[in-house]
Amino acid sequence: MFLRFGSEEINNHSIYPDWCLTSDHSLLTITLPIVEEHIQTKKHMVVKDSKEEKTFINKVINAIKDIDTSNLSDIISLKNAVYTFACSLDIIWENNSKIVNITKHSKSWWDTNCSRDLEKYRLTKHIEDWKQFKNIVKSTKFFFFDLKIQEITNKKWSP
Repeated sequence: MFLRFGSEEINNHSIYPDWCLTSDHSLLTITLPIVEEHIQTKKHMVVKDSKEEKTFINKVINAIKDIDTSNLSDIISLKNAVYTFACSLDIIWENNSKIVNITKHSKSWWDTNCSRDLEKYRLTKHIEDWKQFKNIVKSTKFFFFDLKIQEITNKKWSP
């Protein structure tokens, strides 16, 4: 049995020599703590390239400009300035993001172009609009997952 050295939760095992039956090996057991996990079902988000994203970015830029840096002479005043900025950033995020449900059908690659073309197809029901929607979905997925592969490759230096 290989256990993690220095871990109090995992590095505790029990040896039962009486349970060996016909074998000359003793049975080893370990109790693993299983922590209850909270699975988030809602999140705040700002749609990429939307009006809300532009507003959010502009307000963050203004909040950065409004930071009073004239009296940052000690650690306390620096911490106060950072805390004030963090609070204003939280307020800006709350005001410009929307709450969405996270489901197994949520798609991180979906963008405004996909929504626009799907809405266009739903209104017209033309086969050409359906084909255009499918092409946009295909190219959006390709671009998104190609970026993800690049991120993983660059992060780990291997595929």
